[in-house]
Amino acid sequence: MTKSLERLSQTKSLTTKDTVKFYPSVVNNTNIPFTRSETTLLQKGLKYNVHAKWKKWIQNLALEAETAISLLQANERDVYRKLVADRIDTLKKNPTTKHTQRKKR
Repeated sequence: MTKSLERLSQTKSLTTKDTVKFYPSVVNNTNIPFTRSETTLLQKGLKYNVHAKWKKWIQNLALEAETAISLLQANERDVYRKLVADRIDTLKKNPTTKHTQRKKR
């Protein structure tokens, strides 16, 4: 038993390498720079739940939609602008309705 205790007391301590490199949690593969607040939000991870909507979330939604629509072919843009405008009007009229849920069949 004393031999076992001696072996346990003389165990080698594990040394960690100080050169361990961790990869950044946020990688921006676009040419659009992130603001500090955007980077902070992204660093919280995929499971983070944004609790409240931003004050101007509908305006932000419209601007993001217009940015996406501007990448479409010219003959398709007006159709999608009309669809987005109708959808945003619905959101303005019924701000508490959950529009993201699928309709039951």
